Amino acid sequence: MSIVGETSETMAEKAAFQVIVLGPTGGPREDSVTGILVRSTATKWSPNSVVAVDAGTLLAGIIRLLERYIPECTDDQGMMTSGPFQGLGLPCRTPQANAAHVFREIIGAVLITHPHLDHISGLAINTPVLEAGNGPKPVAALPSVLSALKNHMFNDVIWPNLSDEDGGPVCLHISAWWKVETLASVVEIVEATHGRCKQRYHPETGTHHRVGSTVFSDHQLMIPSRAISVDHTDGSFYSPARSPHILPSNPKEPMMATVESSAFFLRDHHTGTEIIVFGDVEPDCVSMGTHNKRVWEAAAPKIATGKLRAIFIECSYNDSTDDSYLYGHMCPRHLVFELSVLANRVLEIRDVSTGEKKRKRETVGPVESGSEQVSPKTKRALSSCVDAGKISESLIEPRSHPSGSFDIPRIPRVDFEEVLGHPDPQTWIHTTPLPLEGLKVYIIHIKENLTDGPHPGEQILKELQHHGEAAHLGCEFFIPNPLEGIWI
Repeated sequence: MSIVGETSETMAEKAAFQVIVLGPTGGPREDSVTGILVRSTATKWSPNSVVAVDAGTLLAGIIRLLERYIPECTDDQGMMTSGPFQGLGLPCRTPQANAAHVFREIIGAVLITHPHLDHISGLAINTPVLEAGNGPKPVAALPSVLSALKNHMFNDVIWPNLSDEDGGPVCLHISAWWKVETLASVVEIVEATHGRCKQRYHPETGTHHRVGSTVFSDHQLMIPSRAISVDHTDGSFYSPARSPHILPSNPKEPMMATVESSAFFLRDHHTGTEIIVFGDVEPDCVSMGTHNKRVWEAAAPKIATGKLRAIFIECSYNDSTDDSYLYGHMCPRHLVFELSVLANRVLEIRDVSTGEKKRKRETVGPVESGSEQVSPKTKRALSSCVDAGKISESLIEPRSHPSGSFDIPRIPRVDFEEVLGHPDPQTWIHTTPLPLEGLKVYIIHIKENLTDGPHPGEQILKELQHHGEAAHLGCEFFIPNPLEGIWI
């Protein structure tokens, strides 16, 4: 498997960012689920210089990393001389004590993409170490994600309320930020989608709802979630908030809502270099939405100018997985198609900036009204990097849950051309440079199969490279080694 290895000191000196993937998987092992550290290299490991993106694995990953390098790679003054933490001064003797120091003093904020357990469990378990820290640790996310953390995690039921709200002991400062300013970088949050979920009907309220969920809907009657209200004076310490719900015309009909996730744009103050770190994400051609396309619209100008250097994104399963079993995740055929949408937009921007005549691209034909089939033009556009047969069927037809417990209703159609962005790799096959040349794509969320066979990442990487070559993208794909530094 081609993976990211140790980098040279020269690369480290030239890099704007260092990224350490503490947890590269989406389970089922609980000790290596998603957790990433990001820092601007200009900070020189100053206090609060590191941002953690997701916290399924956090303190445990730092301990494992330090155990690998202490004491062999520390000098007499306690300075790390090699490894991902090279240049970091450690005040303690043991990996455990030094990991607590890193968590308290060096990590300045924790960004949460979405509140599934494989992205937040470490945040809860690790919070007691902050009691001896200097003030609360900032936690930033979309409003619905923070609502879920308050309602379902730090609620004195699943885990003690350790936030600075409702009388907590002030270990965490939980607030909704669309832009986060750190010591040497700026973080902007863009919404993404992680699939759809069923709204449950509650006869006592006459509504469909999921208490405190992180779902949003394009339905005009969707009511946003609110944080819980805690009153310790009357002994009623937990009062669930009213959650997002839809007022149904027929209460027995199942209602669907979209699970909200995030993409974080991180920009280094000193160089202007940017990276994107995604949470779990569903392809637009399955969701029939445009959330990813909005991310690509924001990313394309940055790639065209050479500022955006890397994307960290999931690819949970290989291409043998049918769309109905992806559960809001990606596989190689979908990820490469998403990147083709991005590539198409990058070339459009380059054409405008250079004054060249816009390339002639084949337009994707819309789905005919009342038809259950994707048009031939759409199939041709999909064929270079997507199994058009599987995709067309899953986009149009209702899908059955594998357990057979319920049927997912038909999702309303949207404009097909708006979703797909009509990428046609044949129109840029001879373009120099290729649209995504120089861009590095790191896969950070793979579902392990725990078998005697090869790691699933090997097949996923082969499929990504094959599809990417056929689509003439120009980007490189990598599966990071856990606990190693990536220089960008």
